[in-house]
Amino acid sequence: MESLSGKIAIVTGGTRGIGRAIAERLLREGAWVAICGRSQESVDRAVAQMKALGRLFGHPADVSDSGEVHRFFQAVDSEFGGLDILVNNAGAGVFRKVGDMTPEEWHRNIDLNLNGPFYCSREALPRFAQRGGGFIVNISSLAGKNAFSGGAAYNASKSGLNLFTEALMLDHRHDNVRVSSIMPGSVDTEFGADSGFRAADSSWMIAPEDVAEAVDMVLRMPARTMISRVEMRPSRPKK
Repeated sequence: MESLSGKIAIVTGGTRGIGRAIAERLLREGAWVAICGRSQESVDRAVAQMKALGRLFGHPADVSDSGEVHRFFQAVDSEFGGLDILVNNAGAGVFRKVGDMTPEEWHRNIDLNLNGPFYCSREALPRFAQRGGGFIVNISSLAGKNAFSGGAAYNASKSGLNLFTEALMLDHRHDNVRVSSIMPGSVDTEFGADSGFRAADSSWMIAPEDVAEAVDMVLRMPARTMISRVEMRPSRPKK
């Protein structure tokens, strides 16, 4: 297995939930990690809580805005001087039936969950070229293959992300860029709480640390091997 020590990684949406767990895991593996979140306050809080784990940098950025993404990557250039790993984790869901959904709510799903990974990947690729290669891990969802009522926009964004991930891999595998997708089911985070999609009893759910474990496994595979997709499910979901 490859070592992540000294590797430079970006984790979008790294201030909480799955992104926070991934950032912590990479720091413990010896990687230098840059995280972003929507507000300076959330970034500062996360950095203060995680800085003891290793070399960490935080910067506010909304990844649905290509200009903010560009400025974030420039800030990482100034802080770390390179990039080896991009984890496109930032995401959100607005859950409404199609007839009840506004165009603004539709775009909130698509812009963050699908356009954001494109903006970030586009910034990462020339930086990987300077390092001789790199790795992109997209945090998708089983919702990208299993539709559910009230989830049309979220389903569409994650389904699009799945095919974007595969096309990105085909476009750049011969540039020494490996691309993988992690597709978890229900994860025990705050995600979906304001839409009623958060269960009161979360003991059966996947832990964010379990997703981080899968990311670590994918990243540490020998260079000759690429795990293109990982599907994760709760072992014993509620009946």
